Amino acid sequence: MSKLKWGILLLLIGSLIGLAGCSGKAAGDKEPEKKAAEEKAKEDEKAKEEAREEEKEKEEDKKEEVKPIVVNVIDPNTKAVLKTFSPADMGFGDENEKYKADLAQWAKEMARGTDTKQGYDQRMTLDKIGPNGKIIKGQPEIILEESELVDKIIASSVSGGDVELPLYVSESGYDPADVPYLGEVVVASYTTHFNSGVAGRTKNIELSAEAINNIILGDGDHFSFNTTVGPSDEAHGYQPAEEAINGKLVMGIGGGICQTSSTLFNAVDKVGVSYVEKHHHSVTVGYVPKGRDATVSYGGKDFRFENTTGIPLLVKANFGNGVLTIEIRTAKKYEGMLKKAV
Repeated sequence: MSKLKWGILLLLIGSLIGLAGCSGKAAGDKEPEKKAAEEKAKEDEKAKEEAREEEKEKEEDKKEEVKPIVVNVIDPNTKAVLKTFSPADMGFGDENEKYKADLAQWAKEMARGTDTKQGYDQRMTLDKIGPNGKIIKGQPEIILEESELVDKIIASSVSGGDVELPLYVSESGYDPADVPYLGEVVVASYTTHFNSGVAGRTKNIELSAEAINNIILGDGDHFSFNTTVGPSDEAHGYQPAEEAINGKLVMGIGGGICQTSSTLFNAVDKVGVSYVEKHHHSVTVGYVPKGRDATVSYGGKDFRFENTTGIPLLVKANFGNGVLTIEIRTAKKYEGMLKKAV
């Protein structure tokens, strides 16, 4: 090959090598920009991730914020919130005795009521046999257990929550199928006498005797004279008559009903009842022996007992011609099961 051709060929090869070098340098110049973009993208993603983590932590902090501990007391029948307690504000944890005392006072008011509001406790109004032989329904006994309520609130005061009122309802303890037979056997009776010529007193004894006549005493039932007889006032037909007040005999509406309660006491005292409440007169009365009376006053002193004989009983009050006789009866099949008074 001639020197000219070799020169041209070398020139061409050199040009190509130069072009390749220029091309490589251009590509190399873009590498830093690409790396910088990638680094920035990574930084941006990292910043976003950190922001997400921070937001997540804030949300967790919100969830973990300590909420005030409260205890809601609920009516089990209506599901209404009756009271909301803030234990910490009332001294729980620092003044536990005071806290318990305050709760006990509130529970007492809820159970027994106040001057302006009726409580949850309700004495039993016993069923009665009507003139047609059908049962006249009374009302069950309802008891709000105060100490149990206080204990429940205290237990919930640690972490808060809802507490339902511990209400205990007791229906009369007899079988309605036994009612037609409850008058078969007289297991106890007592008779007192009065002057039928004293109109007011006679009327009052009659009305109170009618109120307790044919009352059904189921096993375990609680009897309240005041609840059964009701108000002894003019609106209910009671008349003025002598009654014992503060050691003196004075005229008052309803005088004489204590003879009915005392006669009932002497009758049921012959069987195995347990007395809940019983009071003596402030003066000696002539219709029962000394110490054998049971005075009553609506809204005040009451005569109450529980039927602990183990069987259902029926109260019969026979009134007329200056004589009041109260009998305690039962069905013949129960006579041998009666727990007598000790």
